Amino acid sequence: MPSANKPIRIALITHEPFYPPSGGGSAEAVYLVEEMVARGHEVHVFSPKVPDAEMVRQKFKIQLHEFTLWEMGRYTSLRNFKYLLYPGFLARMVAKAAKATPFDVIMSQHAISAVAAGWLKKRLGVPVVTNFLDYLTAFMETWPSYLAPRPMINALKRYELGIPLKNNVDAVLTVSDYLADLFVGAGYPREKILPIYFGYDSEIFKLQPRPPRSPDRPPLVVMHGSLDFHHVGATAFEAVKYIHHARPDVQFRFVGHRTAAVEKLLQRAAAETPKAKVECTGFVPYADVPKYLADADVGIVPYEESVGTHCAFAAKPVEYSAVGVPIVCTPLKSVMSYFKDVPLIRFSKFDGADFGRTVLSWLDESPERIAAFGKSASEKVKADLDWRSISRKAVDRLEQVVAISPKVP
Repeated sequence: MPSANKPIRIALITHEPFYPPSGGGSAEAVYLVEEMVARGHEVHVFSPKVPDAEMVRQKFKIQLHEFTLWEMGRYTSLRNFKYLLYPGFLARMVAKAAKATPFDVIMSQHAISAVAAGWLKKRLGVPVVTNFLDYLTAFMETWPSYLAPRPMINALKRYELGIPLKNNVDAVLTVSDYLADLFVGAGYPREKILPIYFGYDSEIFKLQPRPPRSPDRPPLVVMHGSLDFHHVGATAFEAVKYIHHARPDVQFRFVGHRTAAVEKLLQRAAAETPKAKVECTGFVPYADVPKYLADADVGIVPYEESVGTHCAFAAKPVEYSAVGVPIVCTPLKSVMSYFKDVPLIRFSKFDGADFGRTVLSWLDESPERIAAFGKSASEKVKADLDWRSISRKAVDRLEQVVAISPKVP
């Protein structure tokens, strides 16, 4: 729907290649840009290099500014080191472009580009909206200490929460109410924060009929999306081990990039439960993920406990709900808040054995009840969390920020 406001020039900045989405929160940027362009705004996307830049420019009707000094992405080598260096280069790219085409507003995706946005707020004096799709550094609480020393992580967590206040950004969008509370606790005004949650594409993730049970079709437990240490840790492995000992016929499928965390789980499974059937598909494009969920009996979200995971409004339970797959999730505060009255999802303790028992409880549930639960959950997330609905809320706030901001001479 076109905007009633005057068209504006927007710089959307991100540390992930804009298109195609690489998983996790990267999908959101595409839908935000589509909403901005539909309202008649001029959109400049600053992103690491994409596979086909000219196709992306034409498809999304944007100005694309690519970072090409080194490869960026969630699975690139030396990722964390590159993330630390990237904001400075990103800020210089935007500042250089702004000399030729001054921007009315800058919108950052994720914490890494929020660092650059804060610097640009001071340098250019234009309004800034930061969109926090997670509490990035708090996820690292669950990483091995040799990768993430605790004193360093604590310092990074304080720095990340302080970005909006320190840089006087004009508005903050958050993935959850819990993350919004943490920013308020760090001193940022609540009235400038809008929780928009996390969405999915209802045209891609559609309700699927549950596969009929039969002796020749073993139960399938699936996990999809980003598979890092906070996603796939001790809870996931102990759950696989518990389920395998109770039901040796159960198969496990991890749909996503074969990360170091997945490799560790597979190695432990081979050593401790060599007969367990555990597979990892490798990277699957966003639009193809539903094919790998359609025959699942249970979708799992075995996140380890940390401030980061409690803040996360994880994509996994949203997309499982859309397809109608029964869900087991560790008790993440943000997920529990939204899904508290949704019977398709069951919450375990942060304990692998309890998680395994909860998964097995779904295998004893009647297909009729699962079908009813799935239909209800799918309807709920479609009404609340389609990307297009979330994007409208986000761009509404962006336009409001521009409308009330004093003009820089």
